[in-house]
Amino acid sequence: MIGAGLVHTSLRLPRDKNAGALARFRIGLCYLVRHQKRVNLDSPTTFNELVQRRKLQNRDMRMVTLADKVTAKAHAAGVLGHEWVIPTIWHGAALPEQPDWACPFVIKPRHGCNQNIYIRDGDVDWNEVRARTEPWGRKAYGRWLDEWLYAQIPRGILVEPFVGENGQLPIDYKIFVFGGVASHVQVHLEREKGHRWIVFDRDWNRVSAPTVDADPACPKSLREMLNAAETLARGFDFVRCDFYEIGGKPLFGEMTFYPGSGLDKFNPVTLDAEFGRYWLDAGGL
Repeated sequence: MIGAGLVHTSLRLPRDKNAGALARFRIGLCYLVRHQKRVNLDSPTTFNELVQRRKLQNRDMRMVTLADKVTAKAHAAGVLGHEWVIPTIWHGAALPEQPDWACPFVIKPRHGCNQNIYIRDGDVDWNEVRARTEPWGRKAYGRWLDEWLYAQIPRGILVEPFVGENGQLPIDYKIFVFGGVASHVQVHLEREKGHRWIVFDRDWNRVSAPTVDADPACPKSLREMLNAAETLARGFDFVRCDFYEIGGKPLFGEMTFYPGSGLDKFNPVTLDAEFGRYWLDAGGL
């Protein structure tokens, strides 16, 4: 079994050397601006460098299926159980003229990220909401950062029930899995305003630098999440699996193959090298 039941297929890399050189230039420039140093694409050693090389070289079609928010849910339901999956209320190419589902709910693109719209009550300009989502279907997400797999996902929109409590977004538990072993949990807080994150090891010891935030409580379902992440990540050298915990029960969020597009800084920076070693030890491409 490869990739928890998915067939490992890949596409040939494009033969256009100019296109490849341009992609390397764009990636190198973005990395330089963000990290203030040159990226080593030929012999990467850090986590963020390995993300850049994956963007250039890895054309594993399993990643497309698992990054597609519609097909990823079906896959997670099949291997973990339907109780793990947030139901899809609706999905299609463009939002209908009027919503026929109850508030609160979340609107998101199936082929991208960081574009969610949260509708908490009916007092909303639906035409304005539709206008905000209209570009999602026209633009190929991911090209400007050379995130190949997102351009392969069918463009579309899906609607889910809002799973936060008291109108607040739930804490996001992003689990890093290297070679089938869940090693760390990146905990994202207040994603709408004041977004920040803390990194813990699998035993809930903080490994990122001290901050003004007290350590959030360990989720009751942490072990279940870790086991689920390892199940979903089977057959990959690295993938990040995201979860929520609602009422003490874990819920699958999504799977990510280019976390932060390899442009997010770790604090301390030594985590970048440490995570890179985990990835390389797992057979990183």
